[in-house]
Amino acid sequence: MAVEYQKRMGMNRWFASGEPFVWISAAAVTMSAVAVIALLALLAVRGFGHFWPAAIYQASYQLPGADAQPLLGERVDTALVSVRQIGVAGQSLGLDKTHVDRSLFKLGNRDISGRDFGWYLEDFIVDETLPRDVMKMERREWGDFYGYLKDVRQAGEVVAAGSEAWPEFQRRLQRAHTLADAIETIEKKRIGAINYALERLRLQERGLELELAAGRIDQQELAAGLAELAQARASHEAEYAVLEQELLALREQIARDSATATTMSGQEVSIPLAGVVHAYQPNAMNLLQKIGFYCAKLWEFLSDEPREANTEGGIFPAIFGTVMMVMIMSVLVTPFGVIAAVYLKEYARQNLLTQIIRVAVNNLAGVPSIVYGVFGLGFFVYFVGANIDQWFFPAALPAPTFGTPGLLWASLTLALLTLPVVIVSTEEGLARVPRALREGSLALGATKAETLWKIVLPMSSPAIMTGLILAVARAAGEVAPLMLVGVVKLAPSLPVDGNFPFVHLDRKFMHLGFHIYDVGFQSPNVEAARPLVYATALLLVIVIVVLNLAAIGLRNHLREKYRSLEM
Repeated sequence: MAVEYQKRMGMNRWFASGEPFVWISAAAVTMSAVAVIALLALLAVRGFGHFWPAAIYQASYQLPGADAQPLLGERVDTALVSVRQIGVAGQSLGLDKTHVDRSLFKLGNRDISGRDFGWYLEDFIVDETLPRDVMKMERREWGDFYGYLKDVRQAGEVVAAGSEAWPEFQRRLQRAHTLADAIETIEKKRIGAINYALERLRLQERGLELELAAGRIDQQELAAGLAELAQARASHEAEYAVLEQELLALREQIARDSATATTMSGQEVSIPLAGVVHAYQPNAMNLLQKIGFYCAKLWEFLSDEPREANTEGGIFPAIFGTVMMVMIMSVLVTPFGVIAAVYLKEYARQNLLTQIIRVAVNNLAGVPSIVYGVFGLGFFVYFVGANIDQWFFPAALPAPTFGTPGLLWASLTLALLTLPVVIVSTEEGLARVPRALREGSLALGATKAETLWKIVLPMSSPAIMTGLILAVARAAGEVAPLMLVGVVKLAPSLPVDGNFPFVHLDRKFMHLGFHIYDVGFQSPNVEAARPLVYATALLLVIVIVVLNLAAIGLRNHLREKYRSLEM
C-alpha cells in the first residue's frame, strides 16, 4: 500500500508541475508543423511537378473481342480500383481479380478526338514503348498536340522533311516567336498607347461641350479647342496607319510557316507555327535538357499571362494584382488603425462609451468577409465612386470611371476588414509603454503630442507591425469580398503601365485566391487545370510568407532599436 501511495503521489506531483502539459503542447506543435510541411510538399509535387517534361508513351489498348486502339500520351496518374467500380463492363472483360490498376493518360489532340484525357486499364495496355521522335506541341488554342513531325512548309511548299524537318522546325518556330513578340509589342504597347491617347482626346472634346453647355466658354473658344484636338487626333491616326501597315506585314510573315504532323492513328494535321508556344521531344531529352526546360517552364508560369481559359500559360497578372492590392491596403489601414488606437488609448476618456467602442471594434473582427464586400460595393463603388465620377469625370459618363469595382475599392474594403486587428494590436503596444517614460518626457518640457510622436509611437512600432502582419496574412487570402469590388477572371491590362497617370487604381485586377477558385471550379477542363490549382495555391502561400517575412524583419529591427528605451 505504501508503494502504491508513493506512486500515486509521484504522479500527482508530476501533473502538478505542469510537465505533461508541456509535452502535450510540444506534440501538438509538432503535429501542426508536420501537417504544414506535408501540405506544402503535396502542393509542390502536384503543382510544380506539372512542368517537368514527362515521358510520352506509345501503346495499343486491346480489349477482348474488340479492335486495338492506338494510345499515345503522358501517364498522368495511376490508381488501384475495385472491379466493382468498373461495373458490368469489367465483368464482361474476364477480369478474375478483385482490383485492377487504372491509368489516366493525357492524350491531347482535343481538336481531333474531342477529349484531352482518358482512363485505361493497365491489363489491356500492350506493346508499350517510348519512341524518341514523338513530339509534344503546346498550342495557343486547343491545348496540346501529340504526334510525329512529318515536314515543314512555307506558304504551302515543303522546305524540310525527314531527318531535316526537326532542326528546321525549331529554327522557324524561334522566328515565329520573334515575330509574335513584335506583334504583341505593336498591339499592346504602341497601338494601345495611341488608343489611350485617342480616348483622352474624346473625353477632352466631351468636356469642352459640357463647358459650353454650362456657359463657362463661348462658341469661339469651343471651336479653337476642337480644332486643336482635331489636329492632335489626325497626328495619332497617321501614326496608327503606319503601325497598322507594320502589323499587317508581320502577320503575313508569321502566317507563311506551318508544320505537318501525324497522329498515332496516321491522320495528318497542318499546324501553323504562329499558334505553337513550345514543341519538344521529351523522350529524346537528357537530364540537363529536362532541367533547363523545367526552369524555363517554371519561369513562364511566373512571368507570363494566362491563356486557354486560365488552364495554360502563366499567372503574373494575378501575382502582380495580389501584391499591389496588399501594399495599397497596408498603406491605407496602418495610419487609420494607429490614429484610432491612439485616440482610444491616449485621448479619449475611459468611460462607458469608450468601452462600447472597443467591444464594437472587437466584434468587427468577427464579421464575415462577404459582408464587407457588400458594404464596399454599396458605399465605396455606388456612392463614393459615383460621386467622384460626377465631380471629376463628367465627360466619361455614363461610362463609369471610379463608379465601378476596381483596385482602389478592393484595397479600401480589405483595409476596413483588417482595421480592427491593427487597432487592437496598436492599443496593446501603447499599453506596454511604461508610464514613467511619458512622465519623464513631460517633466523635461515636451508636450503631449511630442511625447506621443517621439517616445510612445516609436516604442509601440513593433506592436503596430504585428498588427500589420496579421492584416496582411488575412487580406492576401481573402476572396469573397474581392469578387464584388474589383477582382476579375482575366484583366486585359495591369493597373500600372506607361500611360499617364501610370498607376490606374480604377482598373479591375486579377488575384491569386480568385484565380485558384476560377481554375479549380470554373474550368472547362478539370484534369488540365488541377496541377495549376496546386501550383497557384503554393505560390499564394509563398507570396504571403514573403510579405510577412518582410514585415517581421522590419518589426524585429524596430524592436532592437527601441529596446534600450524599455530598459
